[in-house]
Formats: sequence, structure tokens, C-alpha cells
Amino acid sequence: MANPDVETPELLSDIEVKLERLMAWFATRSSVSVAFSGGSDSALLAWAANDVLGDSAQIITAVSPSLAGREAHDCHALAVEWGLNWFTVTTDEMENAAYRRNDPDRCFYCKNALMDAIAPLSTGTIVLGVNVDDLSDHRPGQEAAAAAGARFPFVEIGIDKSDVRSISRRLGLSTWDKPAAACLASRIPHGTEVTVKLLRRVERAEDLIRAVGIRQVRVRDHGDIARIEVEVDDMDVVLKARDQIEQGCRALGYRFVSLDLGGFRSGSLNPVES
Repeated sequence: MANPDVETPELLSDIEVKLERLMAWFATRSSVSVAFSGGSDSALLAWAANDVLGDSAQIITAVSPSLAGREAHDCHALAVEWGLNWFTVTTDEMENAAYRRNDPDRCFYCKNALMDAIAPLSTGTIVLGVNVDDLSDHRPGQEAAAAAGARFPFVEIGIDKSDVRSISRRLGLSTWDKPAAACLASRIPHGTEVTVKLLRRVERAEDLIRAVGIRQVRVRDHGDIARIEVEVDDMDVVLKARDQIEQGCRALGYRFVSLDLGGFRSGSLNPVES
């Protein structure tokens, strides 16, 4: 059986080619502004932009109630470690009733707010860490960002999520295997109003589940019910700590705490298309 930690020559060649293309993409710009959430996608963009352009690469983290505190902490830590020209901006999507209404196009209003916050500060091309795999998901925010002039280097080059992780690992970036993240509002079913109170509740619920040794977790907020999604292999860990998790979630206001037997699924609350 092949060792999964050993990359094949064919894969290695493809990774090197895509890395070269990514660096060349930034080399054709005099300056860029990278929207940096701290995830593996935006982290690779931030590292590459900084490596090629130095201080001419603005690395910008949007701060709002939908950004988990642990993600903001990760952004700061990486900025210090990599010597990024990093700063934060505050976005105001929560002031938009259309965003709070939380229909399937919520992300459209979020990305509008992001672009509105970054554009006045940007000295160059605004880039986002959208990869090829994202194109198959329901992500209206991509349309908003593209309409506002943002560019998606990964999509233009043909880099998917597995490429992002392989390239990041090749470069020795600690984010190469970071679990997928998403804004906290993605835990709230469409049609339920997004409030700061709900965002803080799901963040705290996920933090207490991480505390028992879980890396990848979503707590979907269904009113009185906390529906927990973890990787199938981690379900035993959750069950062994069920008393601690249940008590913690009840203290946050949930009456019922459930473990989704389907396991973790990114975008599980997105609309189901026929």
C-alpha cells in the first residue's frame, strides 16, 4: 500500500508548476490587497503575495461578529510569524437588514461589505482565496466580489483545495492541514435571523467541543437544538465526552444536543439544488 505522506513524482511536478504559476501571477502586479481570514486558502495567498511583493502586498483581515475569535488570533499569529504587512478593517454587514434576514444569498451582502471596507484602503488588485472546488458550491459572495473587481488567482491558475494543501505543505506552511473554516453565520439555518447573540453561542459551543480534542467541528444552531457535526472518526471522542459537551451546550441555552450521524459536511445548510 502506498504511503499517503509520500507524493508521487507526477503530483510533485504538478504542484511545482502550479506554485510557479502562482508566484508569477503576483509578479505581474505592482501591489495587491489580500483578504486574509487565516484559513489555508487565504494563508497561501498571503504568503505568496508577501514573498513576491513584500510590503506592496497588503494583507487585510475583516473583523466582524461573524469572525470567530480563534480565527482572528490565528491571523495575527501568522502575520507576526511571516512578517506580513497586515492590518484589520471592520465590516458592517450586521447593520444590513438583508444580511441579518439570512436568506440563501446572505454571503452576497457579506462580500459586498468586505469589498466596501477594503476598496478605499487598497493600493492594488484585491484578491480572494477562492479555489476551483468552491465554484461548485452555492457561494453568492463570489459573484459580489467579482462584480466589485476582485480577482481569484487560484481559479485563474486552476488550483483546487487539494493543491492548496499540497503546495502549502511543500512550502512548510503550518496552515497546510488546517481544518476548513467558515464564517459563524454559516451555522445558522437560512430564514433564522443572524444576531450577535447567536453567533457568540455557536462560537462558544464549538470552542468547548474543540477543548475535548476535536479539530473539525460545526455546531448548527436550530433554536433549542445544537446539531454537532464532526468527522466520522471523531464521533467516539465526542461520545466519550458527551456529559461535558451536553452540560456545556445546555449552559449556553440549548435544550437538546445532538450528534449528526452524517458527519461533518461543509455547507450542509446551503440550499439543495436539483
